[in-house]
Amino acid sequence: MDDPSRRTMIKQGLLAASTVALAPTLYGATARLPFPEYRQWDALDIAARVRTGDISAAEVVEAAIARANAVNPQLNCIVETLYDRARAAAARPLPDGPFRGVPFLLKDLGMMLKGTVTTNGSRFYRDNIADYTSTLVNRYQAAGLVIMGKTHSPEFGGTASSESTLFGDTRNPWNLEHSAGGSSGGSAAAVAAGILPIANATDGGGSIRIPASACGLFGLKPSRGRVPEGPRVLSSIMSASHAVSRSVRDSAALLDATSGPELGQTLIAPASVGSFLQAVQQAPGSLRIGLITTPITHTPVAEECLIAARNAAALCEQLGHKVEEITLPVDPRQFFGAFGPIMAAYTVERVHSRERALGRKVTENDLEPLIWERYQADRNNSSEQLYSAMLALERITRQMAVLQETYDILLSPTLTTPPVKLGKLSLSQEKAPYEQEAISASAFTSLFNATGQPSMSVPLHWSVEGLPVGVMFTGRYGEEALLFQLAGQLEKASPWFDRLPTV
Repeated sequence: MDDPSRRTMIKQGLLAASTVALAPTLYGATARLPFPEYRQWDALDIAARVRTGDISAAEVVEAAIARANAVNPQLNCIVETLYDRARAAAARPLPDGPFRGVPFLLKDLGMMLKGTVTTNGSRFYRDNIADYTSTLVNRYQAAGLVIMGKTHSPEFGGTASSESTLFGDTRNPWNLEHSAGGSSGGSAAAVAAGILPIANATDGGGSIRIPASACGLFGLKPSRGRVPEGPRVLSSIMSASHAVSRSVRDSAALLDATSGPELGQTLIAPASVGSFLQAVQQAPGSLRIGLITTPITHTPVAEECLIAARNAAALCEQLGHKVEEITLPVDPRQFFGAFGPIMAAYTVERVHSRERALGRKVTENDLEPLIWERYQADRNNSSEQLYSAMLALERITRQMAVLQETYDILLSPTLTTPPVKLGKLSLSQEKAPYEQEAISASAFTSLFNATGQPSMSVPLHWSVEGLPVGVMFTGRYGEEALLFQLAGQLEKASPWFDRLPTV
């Protein structure tokens, strides 16, 4: 962290050198905080400066809005702006939480903020105004975060790229022809482009880790039951909510601020000893790490992704850990035979819930072509199919738990390829080419949604074309603290914070 006492001198110098030239294009006429200074801080840095009065929350919000106005036309990452709401919040006394005055974006999928629209990326939900605020969003605000908008997600989070008929395509700040990933691609693009240092994300099959990998960010999917999903849905079998961030410590501090059960919740992750933020500062002992290079799908893995994983394994060995290459003990036919019906149930429930709210049946024009096709195929699935699928995933969860009696951490590529070009994972295309790309996109990630284990993508590699390639580390259920210890160690050994995209 920089010395806050130096801020006035630095600010004056930056203002004199750059504000006049750059303000019209980068900052906006009303911004007072220079973007180069704002971008060099993570969220905890910003909150510390707001708390001491070195900068105001209003200054920070204006800097974030100015940057959003400068880059969102290119990236299409923010789909609902709440700038006046953010300005009003910053003008009032804020909670003295760990993120006091830090701008924040919510993913436009399942995150409810009373009086605002949550479309879930769907034309069918385009006028879905929340009449309540999610428990998690209340915790964000209690931590001092200032919500300034919502980010692009594909329909129902149904693909690994943030592309939709409703909002268009979110572009990757590292290369505008490529996807920012999904389904939290809007949040990842916003953080990578410097609009803000951390943003909300959710993960039902890789949707935190995939865009974190694609955009060169840190992204951790917490254990099932770690973060509340209510108040109207108290637990989720597959999906977990958290964030994408530039620094490890921001992710850890946010999990400290938001984890813990809510009223009525029964699926609860084991309590952690000490804070997650403290864990980042504590190096782990020598870990037993299992290296996985063949995904559960047995699809090909690009050389860049294999290089990323093997280099990460070598780095772990240099740090004193023991790495051994292993294979997954899971039958892919059993896994996908179970994963499919459970994810289908989510889609069918979302459609039927909206039908009840609108008082009419869904039509083909309400949904993306491939979501419509899935709905037609799955709407009459039986309860026996769903129950059998849940039993199969329980058996797979047991198999992975037995494997991790031997290995503290599992290491693999996050993705099977560097970030794909836009269109390859669009929900508006023929089924056959899409399914091949979609299975490949979540080949490494989706297993750990099924088992509920914590899993993180760490930005440790860039391709020869300059695209980020993440490396995934997965821990035992409930052991986020160990992942944060390792992540903090990797961040020191191979720092990425100052590696910035072209946009």
